[in-house]
Amino acid sequence: MKFRGRILSVILGASIMTLAACGGGNASEPTTTDDGTTGGDNTEDTTPTEEVAELPSGALDIRGSDTMVNLGQALAETYMEYNELAGLSVTGGGSGTGIAAMINNNVDIAQSSRAMKDEELDEAEANGADAHEFIVAQDGLAVAIHNDNPVTEMTMQQVKDIFTGKTTDWSDLGWEEGGEISVYSRQSNSGTYVYFNENVMDGEDFGAGTKFMPGSSAIKEAIEQEVNAIGYIGIGYIDGINAANIALDENSEYVTPFEANNVNTGKYPIARPLYFYTNGVPEGLLLDYLKWVITSEDAHQVIYDVGFYQIGQYEDQNNQVIANLGLDF
Repeated sequence: MKFRGRILSVILGASIMTLAACGGGNASEPTTTDDGTTGGDNTEDTTPTEEVAELPSGALDIRGSDTMVNLGQALAETYMEYNELAGLSVTGGGSGTGIAAMINNNVDIAQSSRAMKDEELDEAEANGADAHEFIVAQDGLAVAIHNDNPVTEMTMQQVKDIFTGKTTDWSDLGWEEGGEISVYSRQSNSGTYVYFNENVMDGEDFGAGTKFMPGSSAIKEAIEQEVNAIGYIGIGYIDGINAANIALDENSEYVTPFEANNVNTGKYPIARPLYFYTNGVPEGLLLDYLKWVITSEDAHQVIYDVGFYQIGQYEDQNNQVIANLGLDF
């Protein structure tokens, strides 16, 4: 398999994990400067204690995308090593869960693997929430298959036909011994479900017999156990299984989601942005955390290590939002 072996080793064991500021830093640990570079023992005239004292304190409630929960936890843990005065709580449950919390004005950041809809933004505003959209990473949404499945290349139409139930046997894709296709999907509260249904299936219904799973890990585990299975999950969860190369049509190049450039340029047909929705114009701790996630080299390394990609083609979009809000980046 061509995977780069950079999947996060931490597997989410519980849907809710509260990350308390553990105070693990010390005067000899590296610190992150405003320009995103990481320093070592260059204490110069400012001691680490003085730097921490200048950082904003407080707590942030972050909820949403199951695809992004490992990413969110890893970012929060690393940020709290940098800012010992912060306490960040990261909760999964699906993009719909995070967006619902935003609509009810009960969250600081909603993590989402799909964009909020206009009606959701209007509903949030009516409830006193003030949602602002930032793109923090990209995902090459993977069409996941068993490692022993020989059908490693599919067109978008073939993928659609499998998930809508028009194609039900692997022999129709050239694998005569493959038997009936076992199809796995996320549940409807998932942003990944919404994105896949809208962008791959053109909004059509899933085929009869599709098994709807509560999380990406559950789909991965099912595919590991069934050689004839197929599903769709964030590229960050592809560990121990494979992802098919996808082409726009039979006359186009088959493209792997494992190459960052394919996602950054939009060459991979199922690449998508991953979002932070902040409740209110970011300031204080919320602004410092958002700025760290978007600009810090430490955060970019976390994104890479977890298995996702940089914002790439969406940088200008982010910059426009930052400028419109007058944020100090």
